[in-house]
Amino acid sequence: MTVSKKVGAVIGTAIGVAAAGTAIAVGVSRRRHDPDDPYAGEPLGRLRPDRTYTVITDDGIELAVEEVDPADGGKPELTVVFVHGFALSRRSWHFQRRALAQLTEPRVRQVLYDHRSHGDSGRANEASSTIDQLGLDLGEVIDKAGIVGPTVLVGHSMGGMTIMALAEQRPELFTEQVCGVALIGTSAGEVGKSGLPRPLLSRYNPLTRGIGRLADWQPGMVELVRAAGGQLTRRAVRSLAFGSKDVSPSLVDFLLELLDATPVRVLADFIGTLGTHNRYAALAGLKHAHVLVISGDADRMTAFSHAERIAVELPDAELVRVRGGGHMAMFEQPQLINDHLVMLLQQCAFGDPEHDRRKWWRR
Repeated sequence: MTVSKKVGAVIGTAIGVAAAGTAIAVGVSRRRHDPDDPYAGEPLGRLRPDRTYTVITDDGIELAVEEVDPADGGKPELTVVFVHGFALSRRSWHFQRRALAQLTEPRVRQVLYDHRSHGDSGRANEASSTIDQLGLDLGEVIDKAGIVGPTVLVGHSMGGMTIMALAEQRPELFTEQVCGVALIGTSAGEVGKSGLPRPLLSRYNPLTRGIGRLADWQPGMVELVRAAGGQLTRRAVRSLAFGSKDVSPSLVDFLLELLDATPVRVLADFIGTLGTHNRYAALAGLKHAHVLVISGDADRMTAFSHAERIAVELPDAELVRVRGGGHMAMFEQPQLINDHLVMLLQQCAFGDPEHDRRKWWRR
């Protein structure tokens, strides 16, 4: 192996892993059309919104937001805010967005946005690339998008951490407005204890720090390294992000497309905050809401034990094990995820025999 290939392999390996979010891809490799692929004709990530606009944060970052109304034109009874994971974008909610648009009991208004430095949102600096700041951003989306009345927050991976940060910052929202929370493939802390090795997540890791410096010095070289990953990257992402060996090639391609859109500099900026995330105390802020905790038992990024720990801290939460599901369980088993989300929405809208929320909303 030549020196340049060794350097490429080392950097490619390093940026082929993400902390508590998902695998960081080092390139995109596409398969030819597979007639046996169930999602071969699915317009993954290409559904049209009813509205798009920008929310400007207090520190001047433009957040890209879109909304989806009930397909039948009826009046929404709830608002659902989707909060995506690390290195992804709002497009990652494809299956959930499509299903909830068809829902009539209850009808929902869907709000989806991109985190700072992700998707179509504006770039932030390293200092503001923190979960604390993402929590503040979520609060601003709720405020500035005019979201009032019963609200459900759905977060995947870093998105779940963002919801926890918001609960810590503004607990009153979870007693007065947020009636339901879904936490998918996420963690309240100790990310490196069960899952990816903690040293990989450290801001002091010289390899991680080196990637950031390389991105500053020569971003084109880093992007070239990503593109050189080829089939190795595809196999790595398939293994790290999905639990099933028979995952649809189209889903792998879609995930690679999402990951490839995130600059390496952004990945390096968020490593520190992911590695130091600890919000077990913040979970107390969710005790007034219906909480759904979902995790795949084949999740290699945030092991199922993280979901179990959250459920211990929130004994009234519903814990769902996605058998054979990986970190991208909402891609692999969308029907299961959607069914549980619908039940959560119905609990919030119509109440349940054990905890009637209808009177709660009339206070």
